[in-house]
Amino acid sequence: MSAEALDSRGRHRVAITGLGVKTPAGSTIDAFWSYLLSGKSAGAIIKCFDPSELSMRFACEVTDFDPADYMGPKEIRRVDRVVHLGLAAAVDAFADAGNPSVDPARGAVIAGNGIGGLQTLEEQHEVYLTKGPARVSPFLIPMMMPNATAGHVSMHLGWTGPNMCISTACASGTHAVGEATRLIREGTSDIVLAGGVECTITPLAISAFARMGALSSRNDAPELASRPFDVDRDGFVMGEGAGFLVIEEWDHAIARGARVYGEIVGYGRSADAHHITAPAPGGAGAVACMQLALEDSGLAPSAIGHINAHGTSTPLNDAGEAEAILKVFGEAAPPVTSIKGATGHLIAAAGAVEAVATALAFHRGQIPPTANHVKTDPEIHVDVVAGSPRETPPGACISNSFGFGGHNASVIIAPTG
Repeated sequence: MSAEALDSRGRHRVAITGLGVKTPAGSTIDAFWSYLLSGKSAGAIIKCFDPSELSMRFACEVTDFDPADYMGPKEIRRVDRVVHLGLAAAVDAFADAGNPSVDPARGAVIAGNGIGGLQTLEEQHEVYLTKGPARVSPFLIPMMMPNATAGHVSMHLGWTGPNMCISTACASGTHAVGEATRLIREGTSDIVLAGGVECTITPLAISAFARMGALSSRNDAPELASRPFDVDRDGFVMGEGAGFLVIEEWDHAIARGARVYGEIVGYGRSADAHHITAPAPGGAGAVACMQLALEDSGLAPSAIGHINAHGTSTPLNDAGEAEAILKVFGEAAPPVTSIKGATGHLIAAAGAVEAVATALAFHRGQIPPTANHVKTDPEIHVDVVAGSPRETPPGACISNSFGFGGHNASVIIAPTG
C-alpha cells in the first residue's frame, strides 16, 4: 500500500469510480446531468395509475426506463419495480467504473430503501380482498422486502462480502454512502456498490403523504410544485428512482487505472431525538451532523465550497436546514443547491442521487441550479444557486440528508485535482 492511499489519520482513502442513476430527470448520467443543468422540473400528472380520485395527482416519475434492458421476463415478473430501478442503477454504476475485478469476498453492497416493494404489496392486498388468500402470490414477501435490492445486486455480481440494507427514511441513501466509506476505510472491502432506491408512487403512498400535509398541492401546475427554499414552497413532490456509486479503496482504483470522480473525506450522522416527522428546533440535529462530518474530514468550515442541501421544498425542512447551515458556516456560508426542484423527493434514493450529482459537479465543473427557485424566502439567509448553473467553486462539498424519525446524515466529497 502506498502512503498516498492513507488519509491524515492513517485510514484507507476512498475514491468514487462509478456512477449510475434511474431518475425522473434521466436514466443515464449524461441525460441526468443535462436535465439538472436545464433548470427544469420533472413534476407532472401521474401516469402509472389513474390519480383522478386523489387530492394530490402529480409526482416525478421515471419514464425513460425499460427493465428488460437489465433482466429477463421471468425475473421482471418476480421482483418489484423498486428492484428494477435499483438493480439497473447499480449495474450502470459498475459498468461506469469499468466492471472492475474484485475478490468476491472483498466486494460489498449497501442499498438504502425505506418502504420496500409497496406497489406489489398494494396489488396483492387487492388480490387478497377480491380473490381470497389462495390467490396471493408466493413471491409477495421477497418482492416487498426493503432489503431485496441489496440481495439482488449481490447475487447479480456474485459478491459474498458485506451485504446490507439501510432504512433511515430520507437519509438512507447518504447513510449507505457513508457506511460504504467506513467499510473501505477499515479495510473490510475493496469495492462497495452503495446507493439508494425508492418506488412509492402508488395510490396509498400518495394519499398517506398528502394526509400528513407533506406534499405540494399544485395540481394545476405540477411542473412548478417542487421549489426548494423559495418563498412560495408548499410541500415536496413525490419522486421515484435510484442512484448508486462505486466506492473504492484508493490504491485499488489507481492500480487499475480507474477514473476517479471525487474522494469521500468526511461522514457524519446524528439523531434529532425530537419528533417522528418534524425536525428539531433550530436545526440542532443537522448542525451536529454537519459538524461531525467536518470533524471526520479534518476540514475547516471555510474549506467547503458548496452545499448540496436536503432542500425538500417543505416549509419546516428548508427553514431548519438554512438555519443549521448558518450556525455551522456563518454569514459567509457557501452557495447552496437542491436538485429536488428537478427530481422531486426520492425518499431513500435522494441522498445517493444527490451524491452522484455532487461528484458530477466536480467532474464537469458546474453546480446545477435549484429548479423552480424564483425568490428566496426572506426568512432564509443562504445563497441559493438558481436560474442558471454556476462554476464549481474551489473546495469540497457537503451533501445533507435528513429523514423522518430524526435521522441525519452528511457526507463530504472533495475533488481529486
